[in-house]
Amino acid sequence: MDYLVKYGFNATAESVAASLKTISATVPQNMTPEILKACFAAMDLTTLHTGDTVQSVTALVDKANKVTAEFPGCPSPASVCVYPNFASVVRDTRKDGGLHVTTVAGCFPSSQSYLPVKVEECRLAVRNGADEIDIVLALNAFMAGDHEAAAHEIAEMRKAVDEEGAAAGRRVTLKVILETGLLGTVERIAEASFLAMESGADFIKTSTGKVDVNATPEAAYVMCECIRLFHEKTGRKVGFKAAGGISTAEDAVYYFSILDSVLGAEWHGNECFRLGVSRLGNSLLGAIENKTVKYF
Repeated sequence: MDYLVKYGFNATAESVAASLKTISATVPQNMTPEILKACFAAMDLTTLHTGDTVQSVTALVDKANKVTAEFPGCPSPASVCVYPNFASVVRDTRKDGGLHVTTVAGCFPSSQSYLPVKVEECRLAVRNGADEIDIVLALNAFMAGDHEAAAHEIAEMRKAVDEEGAAAGRRVTLKVILETGLLGTVERIAEASFLAMESGADFIKTSTGKVDVNATPEAAYVMCECIRLFHEKTGRKVGFKAAGGISTAEDAVYYFSILDSVLGAEWHGNECFRLGVSRLGNSLLGAIENKTVKYF
């Protein structure tokens, strides 16, 4: 399928660069308390380390629980994001259901395994408390041109997540990571974006944070443009998540500014905008509080 023709996507590397030049100039004026807090509220506070333990995950969730008390006027992060075996730890440690349990699944970060294994991991994560599941596009199929196989994998994981969520009486959000640093071109990023959205993604996400090139403004712009075109064509709002290497308040506000420029105010809330972060929290808190903060 020619996704670019179907949705009328005609951006080029040159047009994206020109748009980003204009958007980047707005970042200093967008460093306002309101936007900084919107970025903080969009955070999926993430720990995805080989050395993660029940104790370290519990400590991170406890920090998230206490943010609003420690920093009055600051919102809570959107979620805590962990490996799927820690879903129940986050569920049982959080003090407020508004702090979501996010887990990676589907054989993150490479998506290199059997589809039944990926599907079962998604099921188990939801069964054990995940409100949101982040999976990775099957690049082994997509990069070989087998879009049908890549789409089928997403659809099967979507089905599993929906079934387990329904059994628990809740709807679970599915985010699809495109790994844009490996896709390389504007056209491939756009094709992957449309494929993921058509296959049931609630969010499309830039990166795993586990490869050499992770979130970039160029990929973010292309993905947001695809979300805009998809919404125009289908009426369905899909969210955008930037992840990987976002470490400063200025980085966060740049991604917010891209989203705002392309998609507008309807996408500002964390139901449509997320930042996957492991280091950003202190920088945003410092910018909000106007002082150095070492909290997370």
